[in-house]
Amino acid sequence: MTTEENIWKLLEEVPDPEIPVLSIIDLGVVRTVKVHDSGVLIEITSTYSGCPATDVFIADIKSKLAENNIEGVEVKMKFSPAWTTDWLTENGKKKLKEYGIAPPVNEPDKSILFAKPFVVPCPKCNSKSTKMLSQFGSTACKSLYQCNECSEPFDYFKCLK
Repeated sequence: MTTEENIWKLLEEVPDPEIPVLSIIDLGVVRTVKVHDSGVLIEITSTYSGCPATDVFIADIKSKLAENNIEGVEVKMKFSPAWTTDWLTENGKKKLKEYGIAPPVNEPDKSILFAKPFVVPCPKCNSKSTKMLSQFGSTACKSLYQCNECSEPFDYFKCLK
């Protein structure tokens, strides 16, 4: 029997195509799972408008459920509320750091003129002495930083609110 609980567990096995150590559950893009007589409805919210991973999310969700003989799957995009890094699970943030990507930190309001820079700790050595090299990292949702202590470059998963 197909249950919502079974489907949530299966979705924990669907990786983010850009950061494969994260599942789509860790990332927080799955909003609802509903089982009904004619199949399953899953609503997801993309991390940002135009994210190239969105089509992959949908295909991978359908593929994972089909592998487990779950038919009649419909995946719908939900645009409101917009995805935020607040939806990352604590486990997801831990996985990011272990993978070498600094998880989001509480950034100051960027609308404040001359806001003080915020500290992004190095995911390798935990030093708080880091600097931004580029506002854009390996994907649009990350910035490139470097640690002043261990000299390692690393991605920072940008805070989106």
